[in-house]
Amino acid sequence: MVFASCSTPSSQVEPEENKETSTSVSIIDTTPRVTGIGGIFFFSESPNKTKEWYAENLGLETNEWGSSFEFRNANRPDETNYLQWSPFKKGSAYFAPSTKEFMINYRVQNIEGLVRNLRANGVTITDSIETYDYGKFVHIMDAEGNKIELWEPIDSVFTAMGGKTTK
Repeated sequence: MVFASCSTPSSQVEPEENKETSTSVSIIDTTPRVTGIGGIFFFSESPNKTKEWYAENLGLETNEWGSSFEFRNANRPDETNYLQWSPFKKGSAYFAPSTKEFMINYRVQNIEGLVRNLRANGVTITDSIETYDYGKFVHIMDAEGNKIELWEPIDSVFTAMGGKTTK
């Protein structure tokens, strides 16, 4: 779905006798889809030691969850976006029902529409959409049995929280 909004910039206001319709169109794409990677999650025998190793040897800024990578939105360069890198204790139920040792989080737009489309395509949705201050989440299974986390982020919440990020 695509919505358009029109506005007339004040710098383009013309005298009444010469006035033509002057508009600029800004298109907002709300097509239900993946827009990028939101996180990489994997099993580790010792998540804390893994975080320490990555911090010491690869320079990651780590926190209790792993490391938040900061990047700019290609369509809105003034907007800061985030990707989460997180080691989980081996065997964590968070990846279930998948038996894989990793899970990928995809950034999405219009999560409700995407879930409707996925359901219509017969994709297994493992839970309901949950809403938090920093976005909406839902989990699905892909054709290979990988659990996938879908996230419609509110990046401004992370920005407001501050804290160290990997850049």
